[in-house]
Amino acid sequence: MKKLINHISNEISDDLKEYNTYLVESIDSKVSLINKILKYVIKTKGKQFRPILCLLASRLNGKPNDNTYLSASTVEILHVATLLHDDVVDESNIRRGWPTVNSIWKSKLAILIGDYMFSRSLNNMSQLNNLEYINILADISQRLSEGEILQIENSLNKDMSEDIYFKMIADKTASLISASCKLGYITTSHDKRKNNIEKFGEYLGIAYQLKDDLFDVLGKLKDTGKPSQLDLKKNMLTLPYIHILTKVSNKDKKRIISNLKYYSKRNNLKEIENLISDLGGIKFTKQKIEEFSSRAYDELNHFSESKYKRLLVKTIDFNIGRKF
Repeated sequence: MKKLINHISNEISDDLKEYNTYLVESIDSKVSLINKILKYVIKTKGKQFRPILCLLASRLNGKPNDNTYLSASTVEILHVATLLHDDVVDESNIRRGWPTVNSIWKSKLAILIGDYMFSRSLNNMSQLNNLEYINILADISQRLSEGEILQIENSLNKDMSEDIYFKMIADKTASLISASCKLGYITTSHDKRKNNIEKFGEYLGIAYQLKDDLFDVLGKLKDTGKPSQLDLKKNMLTLPYIHILTKVSNKDKKRIISNLKYYSKRNNLKEIENLISDLGGIKFTKQKIEEFSSRAYDELNHFSESKYKRLLVKTIDFNIGRKF
């Protein structure tokens, strides 16, 4: 699937080059330590999935302009800021196969760099000078925070329903992907289909997070770029776990949680996988990925056939095909 995302990137390579110029300019600082850390962050920034979606959406009915590139860079800045803060909260040492900022420069600097990124996103918003764009970005900033805190609240209570979980991942993950698509589209087009591209992004974003949930159960460091079972160790239960726990009595629930923690402490990943698989958690999560991917496909049916629509379809295929 790496070949597929590289193919998509290559098809819009000129747009991505222009976007990267805006991104670098947006985060430039007069403080050398900030630039040093952000240079490292940019070097390890991964697939650029959200900017790619923003640029593709802008080409459904037009071509990228200054506002498109500024929007794409703003969404990516917000994304990176949340990752920096997430790694501190989760005490993560690895991100995308690289040491995290907090593991190299310590948590205090990682938090401050995340704060700096948020401040730069505000600066970008002011440059957009369009109330609709600003409202979208302000909304996702709120949803990102609420999604993260909702997750922590329910992990502390050691209780999360499937409904609450889907609300949490919609805010924490899907909101950024949805906003990327909508912002890209409205910078070049002005019609009701902005709602369709927004829903496409929301459904794709949920499917994307559910795929990461499977990685947490089935993945390995070399495949996912981060340690497997991190969520379980931090009591951040994801959908495969939540589903199996909602099907059983309180007595069985306590027994299953006890077994999961026992296996996790001993790093016995195969036993965890077998337990969740036997109780239907993996199958259920795969079904939900298919369901939300199908919804994303349906939203794209509102757009005329084009190279860029086909590339957006391929982003769904990319997520479905990501390997464990």
